[in-house]
Amino acid sequence: METEEKKQSFRRYLEINGVIEALTKVLVDLYEENEKPSSPIEFIQQKLGIPKFSEYEKLQTEKADLQSKYDKLLKVHTDVCKELVELKCSSDGMKDTDGKLET
Repeated sequence: METEEKKQSFRRYLEINGVIEALTKVLVDLYEENEKPSSPIEFIQQKLGIPKFSEYEKLQTEKADLQSKYDKLLKVHTDVCKELVELKCSSDGMKDTDGKLET
């Protein structure tokens, strides 16, 4: 009896979160296809919005490239900020007590 309660609880969980409805819709779409796809799994994945493995690999490569560019830009930004602080400190040191630049 305990396993039946677990099953019912799991079914409610799936229903509440829209899983049953989404899967039913995809399976109905597959059923209504005039020409059945050669790969039903890929059809289901596409309908659920899951990228193909090749698309996933392409996105992973693009992400790595963007991460590399970001890291380089972050380093440039950090270096420029340090340089700005140094310039500000050196220009503050060149001012006299009135706050005017020494000549």
